[in-house]
Amino acid sequence: MQSLEGKTALITGGSRGIGLATAKELAKEGVRLGLIGRSEEHLASAEKELKDIGATIVTAAADVADENAAHKAVKTVEQELGGIDILINNAGIAIRGTFAEIPADDWRRGFDVNVMGIVHVTQAALPGMIERNRGDIINISSMSGLKGTKGSSAYSATKFAVIGMSEGLMQEVRPHNIRVSVLTPSLVETDLTRGDAQRDPEKYTQAEDLAEFMVSQLKLEQRTFVKTAAIWATNPF
Repeated sequence: MQSLEGKTALITGGSRGIGLATAKELAKEGVRLGLIGRSEEHLASAEKELKDIGATIVTAAADVADENAAHKAVKTVEQELGGIDILINNAGIAIRGTFAEIPADDWRRGFDVNVMGIVHVTQAALPGMIERNRGDIINISSMSGLKGTKGSSAYSATKFAVIGMSEGLMQEVRPHNIRVSVLTPSLVETDLTRGDAQRDPEKYTQAEDLAEFMVSQLKLEQRTFVKTAAIWATNPF
């Protein structure tokens, strides 16, 4: 397996949950970290936590749905840490409710963050990867991107779009030795999903589980990669 030491990773939604857990795992491998998040407070907390374990880190507060802000954040990371070798598009929001009751503005916001957020950040980071003829992009979709369920029409629509977009991008950038993976986890215990008193959180996939998986796939030799991965809790019932 290849070493990740000395590489630079950019993680969106990097201040909490899956993003922060992944940052911690990458830091253990000697990866320099760029984190993008909306909350300056959460980013500051994450920065302190990661520096305490010896990580080299740069943070940039931005809403990835805003194209200019997203591009500016990517440029900040590149200026401070150099070219981005690993991009993990993790930022996302939940959209809950029946098809008839979800306001159009919520649909738009869902697509702006969950889909266009990936577009904005990836379009900013991709030219450098192409120039260096190497890179890794991991897009976080969801099991809801494979199967729609009652109450998930808007969220599923965004996550289905992530899968289709990732597939097309993967085919385009393979000649540049850039690997594009898409993950479709089922329920992961994070701030976004926490709160169901009837559910035992310890039985569900944890953010750390997903982080460890991503690091292991990034360490595969560059000649091969995991295109898609569906990640489930073993026995949540």
